[in-house]
Amino acid sequence: MSDPFQGRVAVVTGGASGIGLAMAQAFAARGAKLALADIREAALDAAVKQFEPSGTEVVGIPTDVAKRESVEKLADQVFSRYGAAHIVCNNAGIAPLGSIIGADPDDWGTTMAINLWGVVHGIDAFVPRMIEQKQGGHIVNTASMAGLIGMQYLGLYCVTKFAVVGLTESLERELRPHGIGVSALCPMMVTTPIGENSARSLGREAPIQIGSTEPATGAMKGGFIKPEEVARKVVRAIEAGRFYILTHPEQREFLRRRADRIDAVFDQDF
Repeated sequence: MSDPFQGRVAVVTGGASGIGLAMAQAFAARGAKLALADIREAALDAAVKQFEPSGTEVVGIPTDVAKRESVEKLADQVFSRYGAAHIVCNNAGIAPLGSIIGADPDDWGTTMAINLWGVVHGIDAFVPRMIEQKQGGHIVNTASMAGLIGMQYLGLYCVTKFAVVGLTESLERELRPHGIGVSALCPMMVTTPIGENSARSLGREAPIQIGSTEPATGAMKGGFIKPEEVARKVVRAIEAGRFYILTHPEQREFLRRRADRIDAVFDQDF
């Protein structure tokens, strides 16, 4: 079996920081060429410079994943520069915090545009070309534990991430015959600048304090881990052809309880 990273081309949206940058670093350490995409040009330039000492072949491409034409342009530039794409991580996302009841319609629109449509745009722009090139590859869509269990005060986020999980499960079935692997990355708490990025995307002045306020407890309980730990799990999942990528041992109990609640319905008197 050929190495899934050595000499291959990895595309990462939200690649200027956090989980995206950590995945790019992990791929580069295994010999991959990189295309980093992010809406923040200054952060993107800084991220690209981090790879200079290692000699990694890397390009930074400013991209707004909420806009189909921007992601299509990203794909055009990747294929123009490298001639192929093998690993595509649809990772860019934001996390609004607040009640579903009375939520700002603009917040709904922005969250859907980035978290869900950003993934759809990435699939539409890259997957047909990956099928055509017949070189295999892997798609990683970043969802969340909030895409597996509903969470109070993270409703907008949950809606988009549940959709990403469902989309990714369906995509995995469609791409099996083409030899392209698919994974759904569902982390819990990770030390990333998602609070700052979410605030900026939603026009807020103060960062959104994900995981540090009283409402965002329950299924979000669990220690913070570093993005590099998530990236290591992603690398292992790609190598093993694993679909779900879970990051915290606490997730097992939460998911078991959810499954038990569903299973118990069949024992009830209808």
